[in-house]
Amino acid sequence: MFRSLRASENIHIVLWLLKDLCWVMDLKLAGVIMVVPTVAMAVHLAWRSRADLGELLHSVAVVFWILANGTWMIGEFFLADGTRPLAATFFMAGLLSVLWYYAVELPRKLRRERNERSMRA
Repeated sequence: MFRSLRASENIHIVLWLLKDLCWVMDLKLAGVIMVVPTVAMAVHLAWRSRADLGELLHSVAVVFWILANGTWMIGEFFLADGTRPLAATFFMAGLLSVLWYYAVELPRKLRRERNERSMRA
């Protein structure tokens, strides 16, 4: 899709800013439309980062963050702000993905690297 991961990340930032600008300006249809490419780009970035578990888990957290953000926006626009519990669930899922990395995967990686160094010495 894009030549570099960085280019994809930069486009993603633009999409996210456009979505949030629509939200703050109360442009309901445009805001809802902007959720789709913003989430799609986040999923694309997660897919591209799948080779590195740490990067993948952070990218998955961003996907959940945007899903939460979009859910919250749609709730404010159309459902008398009634989607906050669902948005909070998405936020928690994102938080859990990065907590898993820092609590489980990173310590596991550091132990493995420490063991490899000690075996070489």
